[in-house]
Amino acid sequence: MPSFDIVSKVDPQTLENAVNTAKKELQTRYDLRDTKGGIELDKKANTIQLSSENSMRVKALEDILLGRVVKQGLDGTCLDFSAEEQPSGNLVKKTIKVRAGIDKEASRKIMKLIKDSKIKVDAQTQDEQIRVSSKKIDELQQVIALLRQKSAEVGQPLQFVNMK
Repeated sequence: MPSFDIVSKVDPQTLENAVNTAKKELQTRYDLRDTKGGIELDKKANTIQLSSENSMRVKALEDILLGRVVKQGLDGTCLDFSAEEQPSGNLVKKTIKVRAGIDKEASRKIMKLIKDSKIKVDAQTQDEQIRVSSKKIDELQQVIALLRQKSAEVGQPLQFVNMK
């Protein structure tokens, strides 16, 4: 029986390249040249730490980082900017989480979209991925097209792997 997996993962090397190019841009921008702090990637915790003297500059760092992530070919929704800024001494710090895996809420949304489409497929949640199977490959391709079209409703970047 044909099947495929829906996953949400970020290539760590591409993310590291995006952070490094954002650091280089930070050094060359005139308005941010003498800024204390910067951008740091924590690979183990899967977070990015932004720090600067004030919240306006932290917002500028967010814009630089998001621009570089998109230019590297990653989906901008893989970064979670919802965390609050934390004052730390004379710096303002903000921790950005990198989303990895499909969380339960997004999984429910995906399952609901598939069920509401009335395409004859079987979808099962397995940890941080969803396995979709059907008797016909055409139905699987319809599900992929549907999810690409409705990706904004899910709120996470999706990849379709292991098509068998």
